[in-house]
Amino acid sequence: MNFSRLGIRARITGGSLMIAILISIAAGVLIYNQVQRIVNEGQVRVLEGIEGQYVTAINDGDTEEPDLPGPGQFVALVDPSGAVMLDTLPDGLTDQVPELAAQPDGVRDVETNSSEFLVQSTSVAATDGTWRVITASTSDDEVLNDVAILLIVSIAVINIGFGVASWWIGSAALRPVTRLRRSAEELVSAPSAELLPVGPAQDEIADLATTLNELIGGLRASAERERQIVSDASHEFRTPLAIIQTRLELAQREAGTLDEMKADVTAAQRTLARLSSLATSMLELSRIDAQEEPGRATIAELAAELADAADRGRHRVGGRDIRIEYSDQVDDSGHDVAVSEMDFGRVCDNLVNNALAAIAKSGIIELTLTQEAQQVLLTVRDDGGGMDEAYVPLAFDRFSRQSDARTRGGAGLGLPLVAGIATLSGGSVELDNRPGIGLCVHVTFPFAARSST
Repeated sequence: MNFSRLGIRARITGGSLMIAILISIAAGVLIYNQVQRIVNEGQVRVLEGIEGQYVTAINDGDTEEPDLPGPGQFVALVDPSGAVMLDTLPDGLTDQVPELAAQPDGVRDVETNSSEFLVQSTSVAATDGTWRVITASTSDDEVLNDVAILLIVSIAVINIGFGVASWWIGSAALRPVTRLRRSAEELVSAPSAELLPVGPAQDEIADLATTLNELIGGLRASAERERQIVSDASHEFRTPLAIIQTRLELAQREAGTLDEMKADVTAAQRTLARLSSLATSMLELSRIDAQEEPGRATIAELAAELADAADRGRHRVGGRDIRIEYSDQVDDSGHDVAVSEMDFGRVCDNLVNNALAAIAKSGIIELTLTQEAQQVLLTVRDDGGGMDEAYVPLAFDRFSRQSDARTRGGAGLGLPLVAGIATLSGGSVELDNRPGIGLCVHVTFPFAARSST
């Protein structure tokens, strides 16, 4: 029988019943052997009691007229010459007296045509030679047979009862699982905000229900985030697309001048660039969400990428008086950092872009990379006036933007992208906001585990 195809209740009952049967059989055999030993020992003591008076008489020399045994007692006395002085044995044993007298002392089972006897033969030394005292009693096989039948019936009844009890206990133990399954079916058929029921008992099933509820809560939160992202993305894409369509329609006006047409096309191009940036950021966020393992890069590679990010930022300054400076305080210790060079560059670019958006005409942006005990720390500081205090808790939410110049023209995906990359690497992001002065962003990246090779 393939137990793996049976239900849990059937497997619990079947397994428990098999163990109970094996234990019952072992216990039954042990009990039967003990009863058999006790019965045999009792019969031997009875035979010893019967032969005792004749052994005493032989030792005392009183053998001329041996006393008859009590009712139901079987005795035979054989003198040194082989003559039978006394014989009360049953007919089946009387014929075997010479043979029994010739055998060594001891107790043995002797079968006759009609029944089976337990026979004890004892030699007694006297002045005239060696006498033989033979005693016998009927075998207690009937008692042992009754005991065996009783044990078999008792074991069968006990195991049947045990099987029924196991089935009932299994049903009771699995009843919460049935409730969980029915509740899960209801949640599937009619989605709601409810969770699976958790029983009052602090057992494994309650732990399972709690874990499943956490999973359901996480899936619901993830689905809600996805719906919100799709909704926000639809809104973010709808506005630029409408602007592009309007600008292109204006550029096609017959009455418009060439300069007006160029202005409309230029505005459409700026909107298209913003739309392209939004699509790129969303793709990057999707990639980070789907990625399970972070990349790897050496500290030297990150320092070089920091310098490149500063150069890229300088090209985006335009005609404003903004200085972008960078410095690194690292050494080539041979440690790898749990972030790829490309992702580190994206973090730097997004933070620099946010700082450039926050600075109106003049200011300074500082990028610093420092090495700590088990991580590297990227710090991007600007003097663009900082964030609104009310906006700081929402800064890492996707598509969240404040109304001032810090996110002017952005889609609200820069800091979420930074947080996603840092979280993937096992690091963290902290904001040191100073309203009216500037913003300092600290991003940590831990060292990667050393390769076993």
